[in-house]
Amino acid sequence: MTEKKQTKTLLKKWRDGDVVARDQLFDLLYIELRKVSAVLLRNEGRVSLSTGDLVNEAVMRLIKLEQIDWQDKAHFMALSARMMRRVLIDHARQKDSNKRHHQKVTLHTQIDAAEKESIDLINLEQALNRLHAIDPKRAEIVEMRYFGGLSLKEIAEVLQMSISTVQRSWRVSRAWLRSSMTETSLK
Repeated sequence: MTEKKQTKTLLKKWRDGDVVARDQLFDLLYIELRKVSAVLLRNEGRVSLSTGDLVNEAVMRLIKLEQIDWQDKAHFMALSARMMRRVLIDHARQKDSNKRHHQKVTLHTQIDAAEKESIDLINLEQALNRLHAIDPKRAEIVEMRYFGGLSLKEIAEVLQMSISTVQRSWRVSRAWLRSSMTETSLK
């Protein structure tokens, strides 16, 4: 059985309540989840989370979700990346609430090294929330691309959109976020 079919089978079994299938799924995809985690943590600075910590916290949050209608591996990885993003945001907020200043994190898509930028996670979270209020699909594309490292093709598959539509949305969303984050940081 191919990994793709195996993943889809395990996702279906997990949705139906099979915790053994859930655990097998996490074992099967653990290395890929660690890669996503490593991308998110690279150049973070003084964060107390390790790659494994971030994956484990995201997994614990995924386990708490009830009856997800998993589509496929790309859908699972996108939601996993979203959970990792939330863990990082919560971590940054806690550090901020403890009167410590968080470091800027460099977020990478695994696709294009030229797009590396240092981004304040809380500023990004606020901008993504504003984008989500305007256009939820575009916010979802940004999450999958920045935090999940998914390719435009994978995003198109998850969202059932054409690649050209995803590319346009990605360009527009990136420009909108830069503008929004710059305005926020100037205030």
